[in-house]
Amino acid sequence: MDDHENDGRRAPMKRYCGTLCPKFQVAMDILAKPWNGLIIATLEEGPLRFSELAERLESIGDRMLSARLKELEARGLVSRRVHAGPPVRVDYTLTETGHGFKQVAAAITTWGDGLV
Repeated sequence: MDDHENDGRRAPMKRYCGTLCPKFQVAMDILAKPWNGLIIATLEEGPLRFSELAERLESIGDRMLSARLKELEARGLVSRRVHAGPPVRVDYTLTETGHGFKQVAAAITTWGDGLV
């Protein structure tokens, strides 16, 4: 299977450029979606409940946050944990792969320093 094909854990890429690394393109596909980078960066703080994430991200709607969390979970970046209750609690945390975003965020911040 080629690197740009669906491996069962990643959604198929919508765009593909033969001159760019397929792994780079998968990463950019994730970061290009609104809120994904901010959700991942916010979860660097540690496990958070849905309401805590929504509070920290202020202007994201519940449906959008829910959709993004499901996608990030399907891609193996976020883990959803259900804690038995009562009341039942659900929290979200980064997987090992998700924690890899910390280095990317630092590089983007450095690049952003020159833009603003």
